[in-house]
Amino acid sequence: MVKKILLSVFIVVVLIGGTAFTYLKHPKFGPSLEAIHSQAVLNSPNYVDGAFQNQIPTPLFTEDVSFVSVLWENLTEKKPDGLRPDGDIPTVKTDLAALNRDEDLVIWLGHSSYYVQLGGKRMLIDPVFSTYAAPVAFANKVFDGANPYTVEDMPEIDVLLITHSHWDHLDYDTIKALEPKVGRAITALGVGSYLTYWGYPQDKVHDVDWNDAVDLGAGLSVHALPARHYTRRLMETAQTLWVAFAFISEDARLFFSGDSGYGPHFAEIGKRFGGFDLAALDSGQYNRKWAFIHMNPEEAAQAALDLDAKNLMPAHIGKFSISNHAWDEPFRRISAASVDKPYNLLTPMIGEPLRLDAMPEAFSAWWE
Repeated sequence: MVKKILLSVFIVVVLIGGTAFTYLKHPKFGPSLEAIHSQAVLNSPNYVDGAFQNQIPTPLFTEDVSFVSVLWENLTEKKPDGLRPDGDIPTVKTDLAALNRDEDLVIWLGHSSYYVQLGGKRMLIDPVFSTYAAPVAFANKVFDGANPYTVEDMPEIDVLLITHSHWDHLDYDTIKALEPKVGRAITALGVGSYLTYWGYPQDKVHDVDWNDAVDLGAGLSVHALPARHYTRRLMETAQTLWVAFAFISEDARLFFSGDSGYGPHFAEIGKRFGGFDLAALDSGQYNRKWAFIHMNPEEAAQAALDLDAKNLMPAHIGKFSISNHAWDEPFRRISAASVDKPYNLLTPMIGEPLRLDAMPEAFSAWWE
């Protein structure tokens, strides 16, 4: 009898192990380290001692804890009230294909995803149109109503840009489905290997290191700039880079921070480019346990000052709940932190166009 029980347990363990092994071979987890380790990655001045490094010391966690213990604490600690909205997030579904492509504008697509028209180019930054941003469908689910767009709603995209390889910025289903619509892709160094693994032609993908610039023509350039963050996707840790993007045209200067903790790089970037017309800055999903790799709203307000930004748009909010704070807390705190600041705080709804030649003083407090 005991032998039968042990045999049954053994068979169950083998089946579970085999299923897990098969699942982890899914292409969404990314290519092998050998595929990621291009010569450009290995020769980067930012790739040191076998991993990409931040410009200043940046522990993953503020306290001396492990990744597993933090994950367990997040799963078991009491959730605050209002972690997710009670109802649907209000949105505006603009017909992107009907827009005049010569009109310069930015449309927030939720979290850190943006549709940008500048210099006659149509661009997408970190698009995530799946209903979750995690390896499994039951984790990190999108807020109700916050996902009005699909790949089918996208027009032909001149440039797809990816800041880093985390699940809430690099989504397998979205990226794979977008490929026929994308003219070229500009990705943080090493992230291009994910796109080619997922079916993008090699000549369509351009990996960029910090301080690289790409000429997009017609007086428009995109610059990959330092951020203060990290990468991890399955077993790959800090083997791909994390970047911010700046778009410089004859008429506008735009900055998108990607994920970044606060640091001196913001002032350095602001001085280098002489300020920005608009800065979209990481200001949500903050936590005392990872205070070095994401900004809280007050730090984002200071970063906007450092960048000499005329307008600030908060990012990394409004679509997913990754940290244990109320979903609308970042909006309330950034609004308070921006009182009497020299920049305008702009908080459009998902899908609401922000026209660069006629930026308003403010948008409605739609989260209230």
